[in-house]
Amino acid sequence: MIINNETASEVARLLLQIKAIKLQPANPFIWASGIKSPIYCDNRQILSYPKIRDFVKSQLAASVQEKYKKADVIAGVATGGIAHGALVAQQLHLPFIYIRSNEKEHGLKNMIEGHLEKNQSVVIIEDLVSTGGSSLKAVKAIRNEQCEVLGMSAIFTYGFKVATDNFKAEACELVTLSDYSTMIQEALQANYINEKDFEMLNLWRENPGWPVLPKE
Repeated sequence: MIINNETASEVARLLLQIKAIKLQPANPFIWASGIKSPIYCDNRQILSYPKIRDFVKSQLAASVQEKYKKADVIAGVATGGIAHGALVAQQLHLPFIYIRSNEKEHGLKNMIEGHLEKNQSVVIIEDLVSTGGSSLKAVKAIRNEQCEVLGMSAIFTYGFKVATDNFKAEACELVTLSDYSTMIQEALQANYINEKDFEMLNLWRENPGWPVLPKE
């Protein structure tokens, strides 16, 4: 669920502007999972642009204030969500922790870094949600510490059905600043892609993979 249409459009425009989102329908990227994708999203680029960084931080913080007023702690998901989560925690004057993708192999073998007390209410900040696998692993890590996850706020989601189903199965609310549908609409309006690309990108989102064949 996006926060609102106006924010979704503005964030999409900014991500395209700084090339945090790259669209290459004719020359797809290969994700770590092996999926061939016409889109690559790197929200870490936001951190290099102070005005955009501040805007995204403020919008994420506003989403927490609007949806999760009882938050005790802000958590960032490693690695992309750490910096954005820390910025949100700073703006809201809340404690910050971050969640590793796996337990440390040495020392205390922590999966969660920072101070977290039993029964605290946590909002998780994520930069990007694809299938939801790594994001929901973070949710489980917080719950394993006997804390409540109020929800997750992310910058961008591809809007895959599998992600929606996964978040529903884990009873975790996901809110995002922008999403794939908004982004490709903005890209079309800005002549970043053409109508043929737009159709192909829509088909890909419905069934991720490559090649995507046009409808008969």
